[in-house]
Amino acid sequence: MKSLAELAPAGRDKAAARVSRRVVARKIARDQIAAHLGMIAAVAVISFPLYYAFVISTQSMDQAISRPPLLLPSVHAVSNYVQAWVRADMGRLLLNSLVVAGATTVGKIVLSLLSAFAIVYFDFRLKGLVFWMIFVTLMLPVPIRIVPTYQVISDLGWLNTYTGLTVPLIASATGTFLLRQFFRTVPAELAEAAQLDGAGPMRFFWSILLPNSVTNLAALFVVLFISGWNEYLWPLMITTSAEMRVVVVGIQNLLPNTGTDLPEWNVVMAGAMMALLPPVLVVLGLQRWFVQGLLGPEK
Repeated sequence: MKSLAELAPAGRDKAAARVSRRVVARKIARDQIAAHLGMIAAVAVISFPLYYAFVISTQSMDQAISRPPLLLPSVHAVSNYVQAWVRADMGRLLLNSLVVAGATTVGKIVLSLLSAFAIVYFDFRLKGLVFWMIFVTLMLPVPIRIVPTYQVISDLGWLNTYTGLTVPLIASATGTFLLRQFFRTVPAELAEAAQLDGAGPMRFFWSILLPNSVTNLAALFVVLFISGWNEYLWPLMITTSAEMRVVVVGIQNLLPNTGTDLPEWNVVMAGAMMALLPPVLVVLGLQRWFVQGLLGPEK
């Protein structure tokens, strides 16, 4: 049997180890608390303008312009939102934006899928040059090519039409680049196995490649939909009638036509809140796939 003198150092070592573990646990807890507090502060700073806009949309005009500002919601939300809906013809604006954003997003994804599939899985001369020619178009956004594009759309008679609003915005080098990068990570053995089973290129595309791209397509859909929803300059130029305005352009109907009248900021903010709602619903609806598409599939 060990003597007390021999057991004493072992006991001290165990006690020191327990103390060390407690110290490390406390440090980790402090770091986690600090990290969470920092994230909460960042979220509060980012979300405060949105919260304040919502608060104003529920207030009367006197409350909205009062100083110091009131930071709590009021009871005038229903009347403000009804006024914004009627005065701006919000139903028509939201429908136009939904058609434009949805059509351009779907069109971009379809073209990006086909172009990325061709670039990755087919061998042809100057394939690298073709890809970089597509990629270079990122340097030619709509504002740069807007004058010749407007002339073409005008000559085709597509002014004040959904076709004119959507077709010039469908081509997307961003989607082609992102999907090309993803397709290159797909194991080559899948394509070889499909070829051995007698599957043609399109069967491989529909049955194997596309189902494995769902999360990436969801993330791309969210990004492209929000971009299409927020498009301002092209819809402003291509439409001249109120019936074809999108919501980010038509919401100006809530502002006074003269510089002498004070805008009813409570009604304006109510309209802005309604304009923000569809993109938020899209993000929430595709949130799980969107996050997986950004971070990669779960292990």
